[in-house]
Amino acid sequence: MTMNHHGQPGGQPYPRPSLEPGANPTWMGRVQPANYQQAPGNPASLPHQTWAMPPAPRRSMGTLPLVIGGGILALASLLLVLPFLLGNTGIAGFVIGFIASLIPLTVVLLTVRLIDRWEPEPKRLLWFAFTWGAAVSIAGTLLIQPLFALAAPTTSEEAFTYFMATVQAPIVEEFTKSLGLLVLILAARKYFDGPVDGVVFAFTIAAGFAFTENILYFGREIASSTDPGTDFVRIFILRGVMSPFAHAVFTGTTGLIMGFAARRWHPGYAVLAFFIGLLPAMFLHNRWNSMGQDFLVEYFVVQVPIFLIAAVGIILLRVAEGKLTRQRLLEYARAGWFTPAEVEMLGTSRGRRQALRWASSRGRAAQMRAFIKGATALAFTRQRILSGRDIPVHQHDELEHLRAIPALRAAVLQ
Repeated sequence: MTMNHHGQPGGQPYPRPSLEPGANPTWMGRVQPANYQQAPGNPASLPHQTWAMPPAPRRSMGTLPLVIGGGILALASLLLVLPFLLGNTGIAGFVIGFIASLIPLTVVLLTVRLIDRWEPEPKRLLWFAFTWGAAVSIAGTLLIQPLFALAAPTTSEEAFTYFMATVQAPIVEEFTKSLGLLVLILAARKYFDGPVDGVVFAFTIAAGFAFTENILYFGREIASSTDPGTDFVRIFILRGVMSPFAHAVFTGTTGLIMGFAARRWHPGYAVLAFFIGLLPAMFLHNRWNSMGQDFLVEYFVVQVPIFLIAAVGIILLRVAEGKLTRQRLLEYARAGWFTPAEVEMLGTSRGRRQALRWASSRGRAAQMRAFIKGATALAFTRQRILSGRDIPVHQHDELEHLRAIPALRAAVLQ
């Protein structure tokens, strides 16, 4: 049996169906009725038939050029960033700062991993995001910064420093960091298709930026202080303990807004969301850098609630992501690909935990993770189809995922 590009046996496309009940489970998964299509039927339910894959649409080289170009750009940026760091920290300060900066970096990256567990982004794109933040955005900041220094007030050193901290830093740093998000959404749009993706990429870029910035701050205390031990502890508590997520929250607002724009794919929306998303990021960055003598009061009264709001928002995004996955898998269940019990297992956090415990007791945990990953990728591929983005490419991906599902299930049950 052959299937056309709409997934129907034979040569006739499905008539455009109406939205199924629950097709829009949350604000994350809104689907326009004109884009809605039924899930392809499972040919295994039809005896003595075969399932031929339709010809693959013409594809680009994927993310390889992006990763290679990003790597080259990062290496070139290091030619500017490393001498700058060493010139401000010295070798001893650089080494100590590097080691100390790994602690807040680890905290942020573990948080990224937790957020990204439901539908993980490709590691090569996360690596691109990290190196953009750690090298490219730092180099861009160093190049643009002198232009703002020309406009800074020179009436006193205090006025100059305040301007650079509250005007230059928020504008330049958020622009250079978020530029990496714009590159990702334009060059890797297949993987940047929602607010969770935007937050994950933004947090990763911000983690890289904060890592390099912390090397500078920590190392400079070692190199220039008359009491390096005390001053180092002070700056580490401020940056490594009290504010490891500051840059992540700033840039995360841009990633969130760009992620919502990615739900309706259009390059113009992406660029517009980039500029709109910069505004709250710059504002939050400005408020952080503006805290002065009443730092502790403002920190607990303003900054801690902002962080808690961001945490609650991320939790809600994860819940919405789970609801979306469950709904899309239900549509495949109606087409014969999954049982209702499997949908509950694959489309809910509780079901996944129970499934992994059961599989671990039988020595099949790796196979169960592969089954969960395959089903999740299938659900999100369907969401891309229903959103009207690159439909032929994603329909081919859909059929590839569907062909793999029986083997992934069988591997768990062996």
